[in-house]
Amino acid sequence: MNRNLLGPEPTLLPADGADAEARLLLSGGSDARDAARAVPASSFAWALLAEQALSETGDPVAAYAYARTGYHRGLDALRRAGWRGVGEIPADHVPNQGFLRALLALTEAADAIGEEDEAERCTQFLADSGTSVVEVAALR
Repeated sequence: MNRNLLGPEPTLLPADGADAEARLLLSGGSDARDAARAVPASSFAWALLAEQALSETGDPVAAYAYARTGYHRGLDALRRAGWRGVGEIPADHVPNQGFLRALLALTEAADAIGEEDEAERCTQFLADSGTSVVEVAALR
């Protein structure tokens, strides 16, 4: 038995999960709102809505709500994939990117509405997941 003595194995969300379905809808011309409506379990769709609310409409309250939804949907998916609250969630694994982008959007929206403690927790969560704000921002 090969056991990772440094901690748990990285968590890799399944390639055929909710985010894959949302990406398919988006590639077919649906917008993020339609994708979230059709696949509400998709962190990716909610992350896109949050990013749009931050950058296009300038509505950090809506961004916070969208990002929090994507974050929680992602936590559900991570737990189903075996994640137990610690360990890497690699950003180079495409199915993980929706969750990580929702987490980054939550960081930014929390900061924008003055939720400094939450913004710091989210930044630390990214680091604890083996990634960073810069790495996840580059996925956009």
